[in-house]
Amino acid sequence: MKTRLLRVLVYLASAAAGLILADLFVGGFRISWLNWWGFLVAIVVFAVVQSIATPVAIRVARRHAPLLLGGIGIIATFVSLLVVAVLPSAGVRITTVGAWFLAPLVVWIVSAIATWALTVVLIDRPARALSVRKR
Repeated sequence: MKTRLLRVLVYLASAAAGLILADLFVGGFRISWLNWWGFLVAIVVFAVVQSIATPVAIRVARRHAPLLLGGIGIIATFVSLLVVAVLPSAGVRITTVGAWFLAPLVVWIVSAIATWALTVVLIDRPARALSVRKR
């Protein structure tokens, strides 16, 4: 149970990192920092939509377009950003065509790296240390 909760927190933190770095480096991608509650909604909605969109996209791609399997992460990120940008309560706005192309790439790369790093630090290393102590 503790590991599952840590995985959820890692996923939320990596989504937040991706969105924040997109805000910093992608013109036309804006987070409304005055509406901090909206940003929290955006993080949760983004993470939930991406966790649902990824397996669905994998199933569809396997069946209809196997060549797309390598790009599933970026496709799921784009869909998640689309949902977050459309929500009026989320504090994220994407206003340029260039941002629609660059933001999913930035968010996908940053969240993938953050997920990997946080998983190693918070879940894998402590689990290995615990198994070594049990021996």
